[in-house]
Order: sequence, then structure tokens, then C-alpha cells
Amino acid sequence: MFSKIATPIIAIIIFLGLWELLVWANGWPNFKMASPSDLPPAFWKYKELFLTMGWQTLWRTVVGLILAVIVGTAIGMIIGFSRIARDALYPLLIGFNAIPKATLVPVISLLFIGQHDFNTILMAFMISFFPIAVSVGIGLSTLEPEYRDILRALGASRYTIFVKIALPKTLPEFFGALKVSATLAFIGTNLVEIVSPHGRGLGALFKSGETNGDYPLMFAVLIALAFLGIVLYYAVIFLERIFAGWADREAG
Repeated sequence: MFSKIATPIIAIIIFLGLWELLVWANGWPNFKMASPSDLPPAFWKYKELFLTMGWQTLWRTVVGLILAVIVGTAIGMIIGFSRIARDALYPLLIGFNAIPKATLVPVISLLFIGQHDFNTILMAFMISFFPIAVSVGIGLSTLEPEYRDILRALGASRYTIFVKIALPKTLPEFFGALKVSATLAFIGTNLVEIVSPHGRGLGALFKSGETNGDYPLMFAVLIALAFLGIVLYYAVIFLERIFAGWADREAG
């Protein structure tokens, strides 16, 4: 237990030390490359903004991720249970996922003018639902047919088959995809926060630092985003241990 906590902390300390050494060795000023020692003053100076805007970024990201779980699971069930739906929807899903989401920000902003919270949540959802849909779809499509035949012969609905057999089977893949989606959702949130002229959240704070040439603030925002991403990632791991802990295998 101690090693699970100490190991990542030591890795982070080493990373920060190498970052500090890189800046010092190259003699970079903080308006070119901020060092870790430049960040605590920036956090302290803008502590209230970090708390306020960090919360705005976090709740929008979580809501977008929850929507991605709901919609992605529903789509995954459809393409997993129906070959016709799979053949029809996969090209659309792949094509949509291939579109750079940054190009959709102005489109969404024009469609929903002034709805900043909605736009931000929508982008977080759009960028994070694809891995969930694919993982659930693959899990269901590879379900052993004899299980489905037996349950259907017993009068079980597709929902019952999903809950009793398919869901437990797909949980490890689902949580693996959810870990990826959790980080992607932050990307979607910050795309809107940075681009929107009335943006709020850490993305807007980053844009403010860029406009004012405050590089320590910009790097402090990046570290704050990384911290929130780590928190959300470990929240997913916590849920995974509750609902799919049986699938965990310690390395030999």
C-alpha cells in the first residue's frame, strides 16, 4: 500500500527536478519557459481564481463524462447486439471521431450562442464518448453466442442479458475506456474555455496568461489541469475496484 502511494509521488518529484534542471541548464527566463520554482508564487497570487475556475472546469468535465458514459453505453449496446447497426454506425462513429474537435468549437458556439456551460459540456461529451461506445460494442459483439441463446430460450430480454452476462464481461474493457475518456473530456472542456470569448474555467485563465505574457500563470494552469486529470483518473480507478475488482490481477 505504501509503495502504491510513494512510487507515483517519487516519480512526480523526479519529473519536477528534471524540469527545473532543464530550465536552469539552458538559462531560460520565465517568459520563455517557466520552471517549477516559478509556479508556487503564481498559484498563491491567483489562488482564488484557481479555486473558482478549477471548479468550473471540473464540474463541466464530469457532467460531460457522465453523458458520454450514458450515450456511449447505449450506442455500444446497439452496435454490440445488432450486426446491422454495427455495420451502419461504425463508419459514422469513426468518421466523426476523426474530425479534429477544435474545428467544431466555432460551429457549436454559433449554434448555441451564449450557452457557454452547455457548449463546454457538449464538447467534453463529444470528445470522450467514442472509446466507451467502442469498448462496450466490442465486448457485447464478442459475447459467447451460447450464453445469449440459453437466456433467450428462458425468455430473458436483451436488457437482462446485458445486465446478467454482458455487463460483467465488458466491465474491464469499459473501465479501461473510461480512463481514456476521463482525460479526453478535459481536452474538450478546455478547447471551449480557451476559444470562447466569454470563456470561464482554467482554459480561460490560461488564455488570460497568454494574453498578458504571464508564463508562470500559463504553466501553473497546465499543472492544475494535470492535477485535476489525475484526480478524475484515480476516481475511475476507485469505481473500477468497487465494480470490477474481481478482474484485477497483481503482477507476478
